[in-house]
Parts: sequence; structure tokens; C-alpha cells
Amino acid sequence: MTTKLMFPLSFSFLLFTLLPWQPMKQNKPAPQPEPPTPFYEPCANSNYTFQSGEQLTYKIYYNLNFIWVPAGEVTFKVFDEGNQYHYQAKGRTYDSYEWFFVVEDDYDSWVDKNTLLPNYSERSIHEGDYKIFEKVAFNQSARSTSVWRSEKRGAAEKRTDHGTKGCVHDVLSILYSLRNIEFGTQNAGYTVPFAVFMDQEEYPLKMRYMGKERKKVYGHGRYNTLKFQPDVLAGNVFDEDTKMSVWVSDDQNRIPLMIESPVSVGSVKMVIKEYNGLKYDFKAKAEKQ
Repeated sequence: MTTKLMFPLSFSFLLFTLLPWQPMKQNKPAPQPEPPTPFYEPCANSNYTFQSGEQLTYKIYYNLNFIWVPAGEVTFKVFDEGNQYHYQAKGRTYDSYEWFFVVEDDYDSWVDKNTLLPNYSERSIHEGDYKIFEKVAFNQSARSTSVWRSEKRGAAEKRTDHGTKGCVHDVLSILYSLRNIEFGTQNAGYTVPFAVFMDQEEYPLKMRYMGKERKKVYGHGRYNTLKFQPDVLAGNVFDEDTKMSVWVSDDQNRIPLMIESPVSVGSVKMVIKEYNGLKYDFKAKAEKQ
């Protein structure tokens, strides 16, 4: 089961020939935001950091024998659909890497604008020989989910129903929800617990804030960042003592800039390639000294 979680987390959250880097695009000035909540309420959160039309593209690198090899890309998009946000993530390996491992992952999540909790999600996974199509309906108030799984979209489905201990996220919705917590006012070591429902199970996890850091982002120079270490699930991919590190822009947008993690063989890195449609001016680029 853990192997199935590796690429969603390193291509998600945290989930090969070098393509030309595309310059990051700037946005028009935006009004100042209201302050995000300093603490996390599992069943209610408000959006202050992103908007419909935001698009983030990342390059995935795999390190083997001290060489960073570009393996693929993942793109995250946000759509406004009335009383819901629709999040979308698409991850693909480069053609030149598919001799080693093929990834074609599609994630979609529809969340309530008032809580940022998911109402419904879909994922279509193709990772090596593993394929699955899954739909999940969330009933947050009743603490339950209904799951439909099949080998591919349109094939015969099997339904199962599950209870949850509290409000839960999917792997996509939690990324956007956590962006709306004011970690920067907290001390290093501040930890936020959350629950993710995936593979018909509820996983209690934590995001640990490590403090502010001026970080050199691979291929882009230095940025003012907030550093985090999220929990990982130990198993075939991650050891129990694995430390995944995430650097997020220390500005009003709080977009992930780089993720690094050792895996069972080598290590994985996800680096921002391009951003568009940010809610606010991007101001995390460090001044030259």
C-alpha cells in the first residue's frame, strides 16, 4: 500500500531529460489579504492565499548515484465552481524516463469554500504496473465516506463505505488547506495534526513547522521560505526515520517552492518550474547581498 502512496505524495503535497526552464511570470498588484488563522481547526478553514486560475508547475528529479535526473512534471490548478473550489493535479513522467518507470496520475478534488474540506474526489492512477480509478464521496458531518474503485474509468466498480474519526482531507485538498495557516508567527517546532483519507483508510498525520530559512532553490537562486517537515508513511518507500523537507514561499501566497525526500533507493526532489495566476505579488525572492 505504501508504494502506491509514494508518487501521490512526491508528485502532491511532496509526488528524464532537462526541459528548458520557463521564466516565472509576475502578476498585477493585489489588495492586502485578511490575516490567515494562526491555528488549525480540522473542520473549518478559510481561504486567504489562493484564487481561481492559480497554476503551479513543478519538475520532479530523482537522485541516483549522486546525479539528479529530471523524471517528470506535475501541474496543480484551481477552478472556481460556485460554492466549491475544484483542485486538479496532473503528474507525468518524461518520455525519456519511461524505460525505467511510467507515471500518469490525475487527481481532482471538489471542496467546500466555507471549510476547504473535500466533498468529492477522483483519482486515476497509472504507476508502473499499478492502475486504479477511484471516486470518493465525503460526508464530513456524518463522519463517513463512500468509495468506488475500478481498474479504469468506466469499468465495473466496487463500492465500500467507511467511517472516519473526524473531518478528513484527501491528498490534494490538504495541500491548499495548510497554506492558509499562519505558521510564520509560530515558534519552530509548532505542529499541526490533520487526517487524510486515501486507499480506503484514514491516516492521522502531522505537519511540523521548522522555522524561517533563506533557501537556495534548485535552479532558481535564493528565496525567503518557511520550512516544514511533514509525516511520511513508513514502508517500502520511506523508512521510519525519513525526513521529508518542504520549503514554502514566505509571502502572502505560500506556494511550495521545493520538496526533498530520501526514498528507499536514492532521493526525490520537486522544484517549482513556473507559476501563474497567483492571488498576490510574489515577494519571496531574496535580495542579493
